[in-house]
Amino acid sequence: MTMLVIATSDKGGTGRSVTSCNVAYRRALQGSDVCYLDFDFGSPTSGAIFSIDPVSRGTEGGGLHSYLQGKIAEPQRIDVWRQTDRETLRSRPPGAGRLVLLPGDQGGGEFSMTKDILQRCTKLFVRLLEEFDLCVVDLSAGRSYAAELVLAATAQQELRGVPHRWLVFHRWTRQHVIAASGLVYGRRGLIEAGAERGHDSQVLADSIRFVRTAVVNPDSEELAGLRPTQVVWLLDCNKDLQELARQHQLGRTMVLATIPLDPVLQMREQLISDRDVWASQIANAATVAAFDQLARRIADDAAWDEL
Repeated sequence: MTMLVIATSDKGGTGRSVTSCNVAYRRALQGSDVCYLDFDFGSPTSGAIFSIDPVSRGTEGGGLHSYLQGKIAEPQRIDVWRQTDRETLRSRPPGAGRLVLLPGDQGGGEFSMTKDILQRCTKLFVRLLEEFDLCVVDLSAGRSYAAELVLAATAQQELRGVPHRWLVFHRWTRQHVIAASGLVYGRRGLIEAGAERGHDSQVLADSIRFVRTAVVNPDSEELAGLRPTQVVWLLDCNKDLQELARQHQLGRTMVLATIPLDPVLQMREQLISDRDVWASQIANAATVAAFDQLARRIADDAAWDEL
């Protein structure tokens, strides 16, 4: 089953892009052909996460900005397996699917939607969904032009029969929980804006789930050195956040995945390979397990519906 997955957040610094890149990578390792589209028009830096230095800040004039604005016929494509700078990732593992990046333009900036831009975006999605099992669209943060464009495109007749799911990323803090709720349910949020573009409000709401990132587990071994009073405080904070999330419709039944705090992701946003966990031991196995589970669950109807 082909699928469009849209990654968004209300605030920057949520781990949206690095988690989405890792999920695309894990999905490809699971055998799917995956395409990653960098729609973070103001800051198209997914190339840095995939360790492709020439497009670490976007490409020179041949990316998604140029395509959507009608300056080129097709956007640049990058084979991550072949062009990544990390030797441990270079070459497709046996059984893995394709992993292709469509970068944005370096210095491209945000731009408003026109009828022609909407048409080109819709056609691009249709073509890619004929070729790839999963297309991940990484949006700019907040109520952006990119979000407006994708909401409009997914409401077009050509894409109405294609499953599309929205992942809303947020840190496990008070302000991020409130902000994520506002992005989805608030004024000019995804549901209201989507309805204005032709989506059925309930269907759209059912296609949205939340992903908590950089979550600290008070019971983890990494926190064994904390004082008892600090552990109690963390447990109280976690309980308060759970209640706040429930009140803002971000409770457990709306959460598709929880990504634990990891030192690698804190210090260097990159793909985490199995080698990083078992050979060099710089990353935590729980982080890879969370990425792997999320990569499976986004396309699993049973896992999605049970929430």
